[in-house]
Amino acid sequence: MRFRAPLALGALAAGSALLLTGCSSTSADATADDDVIRFATLPLTDDPSVATPVDAMAEILEEETGMQVEITDVPNYSAVIEAVRAGHEDIGIMSGFPSALAVNTGEVDSLVAWPGLDEPVSTCIVMDDSPLESLDDITPDTTIAFADPASSSGFFMPTHMLHEAGLTAGEDFEELFSGGHDRSFLALKEGQADVACTSTTFPPMAGQGDPMFPFEEGETRSIGESISMPISMSVLGSQSMSDEKRQALLEALPVVFSDEHRDELGVYMEAMPEGVEPIIEPGADEFQAFVDIAAVADVDISDLE
Repeated sequence: MRFRAPLALGALAAGSALLLTGCSSTSADATADDDVIRFATLPLTDDPSVATPVDAMAEILEEETGMQVEITDVPNYSAVIEAVRAGHEDIGIMSGFPSALAVNTGEVDSLVAWPGLDEPVSTCIVMDDSPLESLDDITPDTTIAFADPASSSGFFMPTHMLHEAGLTAGEDFEELFSGGHDRSFLALKEGQADVACTSTTFPPMAGQGDPMFPFEEGETRSIGESISMPISMSVLGSQSMSDEKRQALLEALPVVFSDEHRDELGVYMEAMPEGVEPIIEPGADEFQAFVDIAAVADVDISDLE
């Protein structure tokens, strides 16, 4: 049987302390319940008509572990990190940068990580009729929409890209944190932003009627792409879970998030390269490249206070 409950969190920007203001009513009691896996997830979209693969993910995880799965929706990446770090949740799935942020605290483990491919992970797009032809055309009056301050493809990698082009937020452009990739696209579509920086997985959705990327083919174009990432995705784990539960997850997670379940898990698998073997219990050194990239972009992810 699966449970799903909301988690109310007062989440500050990445790298800041987060105050846990509320949680699932069962979370405190579940600490001692080794038969329940508490999984913190991010809502994929605000559109209630869009089916998400969360239930499918929980069902597969239950089958592989023999344990019940409790799904908890949290508002952003930082909230996932804090929920796992505090032991309110057992696991959370994250992209590379927030995983590096979490691992660097020394209080959160990466149970499983998937290497990235040698190709761009982020792109900055504009409407096709935009006067901006490249990053060189960005001015202090340009507003750039980012997904979340702890998002790999929606903030860290584009920030590095812009930094390499000699562009700094607040000086060379205005930044707008939309709260999600889909919201960045709406901001671009409605003229609230001139540029939307996002994952390269979204533009190919053009013309498919997908609300996650509400554009027709040829309606947008890219003016810049980022470098690749050493780690594409990671499942973070709480250090307070039992050894039995941890071992069950280490065995199950590579099976759950595998090519076999790519169609069932949909967007959860889009950032995971096909045919790539996961790294089991990667160490902090596997995430060092993210710390180095962030330093170039003047973003400090060395610790979470």
